[in-house]
Amino acid sequence: MINNPGNISMETQKNNPLHGISLETVLQRLVDHFGWSILGKLIHINCFIENPSIQSSLKFLRKTPWARKKVEELYLQIHESDNKKQ
Repeated sequence: MINNPGNISMETQKNNPLHGISLETVLQRLVDHFGWSILGKLIHINCFIENPSIQSSLKFLRKTPWARKKVEELYLQIHESDNKKQ
């Protein structure tokens, strides 16, 4: 039997657009797409507004589920938008 923490089905993960993408990659793509200034306006958290950096933002996002959820949702919106253009 395959070790499956949290009993997440492999089928569910296969259909998860975030599967296999690190939080760091998600954040870097958002910064590349919007820049820190706009990202801070879209998701109003201090680590995006005052002296922003990938490392400080990752530290905050890993400890703050509601903020991480907002970042992932924004990434998915951009990802869906990019897929529609293709």
